[in-house]
Amino acid sequence: MQPWVTGPAEILEHGLSLLESDSDKNRRLAMIAIDNSVELAIKTYLGLPKRITGLSLTRKEYAEISESFPRLLDALEEYCEDKLEGLNLGEIEWYHRIRNQLYHQGNGLTVEREKVTIYSELAKLLFKNLFNIEIEFPTTDEHERMGKFLSEWVQLERAISKLASQYRSDLTVTGGKLPPPVIAFRGLAGMRVIPDITAREIDYFRAIRNKLVHGEIEGNEIKTDYPAKIQSLVKIIMDLAKR
Repeated sequence: MQPWVTGPAEILEHGLSLLESDSDKNRRLAMIAIDNSVELAIKTYLGLPKRITGLSLTRKEYAEISESFPRLLDALEEYCEDKLEGLNLGEIEWYHRIRNQLYHQGNGLTVEREKVTIYSELAKLLFKNLFNIEIEFPTTDEHERMGKFLSEWVQLERAISKLASQYRSDLTVTGGKLPPPVIAFRGLAGMRVIPDITAREIDYFRAIRNKLVHGEIEGNEIKTDYPAKIQSLVKIIMDLAKR
């Protein structure tokens, strides 16, 4: 593990450890710790030397970005679009607001374990994308299902992005950039680059992914064969990209 990742990783691991003993207090503290780890991870990455990240941020720009969580997310979107596969910054900001309610409104509030668990999985994805490391921690079967499902979804988004790059001139771009994978997928499906039956399957799992992250379904509703089915979709998309 790179030395600059140690601090954010330790905070995330502490948040995850609090879930071992389930209580209202531990869930609140876990949510706050996980959110702190996300914020520190973003600040750490944006503040690394240009030789490491390739980013060119002045001290003034970095200081302004670091003033608020939304500005940090804006900077990720502007400078690190390639690090956001499998992540929706709007969802991360939504969980951050839940954390703020818990932090500022006292001990009278609680948070469902499911929300804490999902946020921890999004945090682990962010760490993997930014620093190329896996945060390992003993998990329940439910937690493991969510992790595998979201991890495979990242691979699917990467495959879609690779396929989209071959149709750059046909897809709407902003500032010379390809659209996010979800929008690129719509364009590719509309052009029939992705067959209808495959597009319907991707839509099906995208809906499940969104319901999971938004707390509309629980982790135990993720079937054990879902990751393998998404892997099959990844293979189909990669085969299309090779043509």
